[in-house]
Amino acid sequence: MSELSNQPSPGRLIALMLIGFGFLALGVSFLLMPEQLSSASTQDFSTIPVEVNLPSPELNLTTLDGQAVSLSDYLGNVVLVNLWATWCPPCREEMPTLQAFYEEYRSDGFVLIAVDQGETLDEVTPFVEEFRLTFPVWLDPGSIAGSEFNTMNLPSSYVIDRSGRIRLMWIGGISKSNLDKYVPDVITEN
Repeated sequence: MSELSNQPSPGRLIALMLIGFGFLALGVSFLLMPEQLSSASTQDFSTIPVEVNLPSPELNLTTLDGQAVSLSDYLGNVVLVNLWATWCPPCREEMPTLQAFYEEYRSDGFVLIAVDQGETLDEVTPFVEEFRLTFPVWLDPGSIAGSEFNTMNLPSSYVIDRSGRIRLMWIGGISKSNLDKYVPDVITEN
């Protein structure tokens, strides 16, 4: 009878097997984790645009040198309107990407207009110089553009097609990969 008492009970045997399978699964997941971490680090977590079809607002502001400008002056071009401010970290982060994209596509009838929200010329000029921005920068000390585009979020961007319709809108920072994925199709439309 002592031989039977040395045998594990069926319940205990199942519990030991489950613990063993748990350790095996844990080991496999640790082996796969570096691969998952490396693919996550190359993934683009920036915002993607929402596709819309809305009329562009009438927007009349001033350039850095005090000239009156209107969004309607750019009818016939594809325009990316970027609402931003110098104090906004994601705005600062996306400016080099926006500058590079503008340089790449401006000869194709693409214009990027950066509309500063709520700041003065003295606040905006050093920022423009620091980032060597060559696209139009407009001043909007009253944040009219935010009201016209119905947003209080910075950065916010809107792609307007050649006929004056808003086709894409971003709330949040823009990555190069998302610009490259969505905007050229609007630029090449007739």
